[in-house]
Amino acid sequence: MSDTADRPIDFSRIPHPAPVPGASRDQAIADPGFGKVFTDHMVSIDWTEGRGWHSATLGPRQPLSLDPATAVLHYAQEIFEGMKAYKLDDGTMALFRPEQNARRFNASADRLAMPHLPEEAFVEAVRQLVLADKDWFPTVEGGSLYLRPFMFASEAFLGVRPAKQYKFLVIASPAGNYFKSGVPAVSIWVSGDYTRAAPGGTGAAKCGGNYAASLVPQANATARGHDQVVFLDAVERKWVEELGGMNLFFAFDDGSLITPPLTGTILPGITRESLLQLAREEGLQVREERYSIDQWRADAESGRLLETFACGTAAVVTPVGRVAGHDGEFTIGSGGAGQVTTRLRERLVAIQRGIAEDKHGWVMRLD
Repeated sequence: MSDTADRPIDFSRIPHPAPVPGASRDQAIADPGFGKVFTDHMVSIDWTEGRGWHSATLGPRQPLSLDPATAVLHYAQEIFEGMKAYKLDDGTMALFRPEQNARRFNASADRLAMPHLPEEAFVEAVRQLVLADKDWFPTVEGGSLYLRPFMFASEAFLGVRPAKQYKFLVIASPAGNYFKSGVPAVSIWVSGDYTRAAPGGTGAAKCGGNYAASLVPQANATARGHDQVVFLDAVERKWVEELGGMNLFFAFDDGSLITPPLTGTILPGITRESLLQLAREEGLQVREERYSIDQWRADAESGRLLETFACGTAAVVTPVGRVAGHDGEFTIGSGGAGQVTTRLRERLVAIQRGIAEDKHGWVMRLD
């Protein structure tokens, strides 16, 4: 659904009457964890059929008031993005490839029959929030501002059709490391009972329903002592797809790297795309092709597979050391982070934080 009023969006500002005191803020960001602490402000933009986007506001973060018949509560028209703002070594703030988040956001909107938000408005909304809450950057090593742009159907009605009103918001959360530092690798459980997405479904969209569907298998994995769950395809139940919220890569002894292809059932990760380019620059033979669970086990046991790693905005690059399922378990390489995983993570993080040269124009500095 395209925007009916594709014109520049002007933002108004509402002063915050009672921001968090500095001492309390500093205490909160000293060790924020992930997704538990939130900043003072938020951005809000409304969309109405026939009018387009309007009422763009940067103001205090506050609760929303929703009618019990609000469409999102009944028909799940909702999408979101996950991205980070970084503080560079020179003290400036930056975003990493925000235009890619804007494009993926609109691709998700297409699948959920929601209006497009102009890419410029998406990036500007994020930029304004980061600048307003620049004092919330955490002081822990590897800290960042995790940003959550999202949109939902806000019209109050009952009926199966696309809503005629939507609300776009951006909130921010100071974040430390997603996984505790010092953990050599994560352990994952192969879900044999559940699938994440089916052909023709919403697997390529970043919508809440995909994550809700992963909660039971993720809980099953946790109950068995594993960190994450990995899903197989919904048709043959043999092809490895992705974790509950991260893409997968496989590194082999011949210098090749495989990641499952984007066939509509896998989320097109921005970290994934970035790593593909960096891996090619490292001289690795990169292939996007299907990889079965049986081959994964065989390659790990033969030693042909040296490393497996997961990637995503929150966790960046995380090594996978152990894989288990109803048919038993196997260890990948030494069970820890390998050379390829470590090298690609270091290169990506160095670019994101302004330590290494940004040859691709991925980093957007916020002046």
